[in-house]
Amino acid sequence: MQQTTLHFSDSENNYQIKEAYKTLRSNVEFSGQDVRAISVTSCTPGEGKSSVSMALARAFAEAGKKTVLVDADMRKSVMVGRYKTGSVRLGLTHCLVGRDKLSNVICETDTPNLYVIFSGPIPPNPSELLGGEVFSKILANMKNVFDYIIVDTPPLGSVIDAAVIAKQCDGTIMVVEDNAISYRFAQRVKGQLDKAGAKVIGAVLNKVDMSGGVYGHYGKYYGRYYGKYYGKYYGRDDSNVSLNVGAPKKNAAPQEERFSSRKSAMHADLDDLDYVDGVFRKD
Repeated sequence: MQQTTLHFSDSENNYQIKEAYKTLRSNVEFSGQDVRAISVTSCTPGEGKSSVSMALARAFAEAGKKTVLVDADMRKSVMVGRYKTGSVRLGLTHCLVGRDKLSNVICETDTPNLYVIFSGPIPPNPSELLGGEVFSKILANMKNVFDYIIVDTPPLGSVIDAAVIAKQCDGTIMVVEDNAISYRFAQRVKGQLDKAGAKVIGAVLNKVDMSGGVYGHYGKYYGRYYGKYYGKYYGRDDSNVSLNVGAPKKNAAPQEERFSSRKSAMHADLDDLDYVDGVFRKD
């Protein structure tokens, strides 16, 4: 298993934003216990679907849920450049084409309970790989290990990959940028998901201007009020100086002690993907 450190910006550690994603996490949980593999897509690039995917996965992890974020935007991924620090050699592509086993492409992060599979090299046929038997098997077997699987997909208004992935997941979330996408365009994209047999569990209105109006006023008030008392919990001190996210605690248990020492004789064969080496099975 690979190791990596995730870098989060100050805005992603903002109290109001973290509370918003806690609400989103709760809404997903209320969608049903069988909704565990969730794909996230948007209409066009730049609407913030990758940020929403990471923040949602992080929210589940902070709630004690063993969560894996799968970067399935294999055409133009932003995950590696935006969040990763450190060396990651293997990605989803290596597993889909049979170059490496699932346990080797999973990254353990410095955020407890949060794991990431980065996209890897750009393949010539991403739609075929994501719609094939291997990806379906990967999702099915990860459910034996993880509580939640968040899959970041390409924008459906540009390529069909998101619909291919969505029909294999338990639910799909659409991310829509405020004042950027027309109602008809969003309806067409949702229609594509419906035709693919995907279960749309909701939409996220992203990049909303909260600076003015009544919501902006109350948002700032509660952010200051609660942030004063809970700021340190969210990695910020009273002077609003950002602390390191996920920094290891002193006297923390060695890395190898926090994970299973069990070794699996997994091979490239699909039937041998029933165990993810190095990660505890979900109870």
